[in-house]
Amino acid sequence: MVNPFEDQDAEFIVLVNVEGQHSLWPASITVPVGWDRAFGAADRAACLDYVRDNWTDMRPLSLIQAKGDVIKKQA
Repeated sequence: MVNPFEDQDAEFIVLVNVEGQHSLWPASITVPVGWDRAFGAADRAACLDYVRDNWTDMRPLSLIQAKGDVIKKQA
């Protein structure tokens, strides 16, 4: 049996938590508490592209806000 997190042929979704952190998640598995869907379901490559394009600052949102940094959103 293939690990659903490593199945290259499965559909995935991208999840985001309150800290703005992103996670690639198998579409067939229930979304865990504290996470919301941001993208998908789509193939793994499309989800990884979404993460690359949208999670440009790896710092937790609370740290960004505490430092007073501006969050740049993609258009």
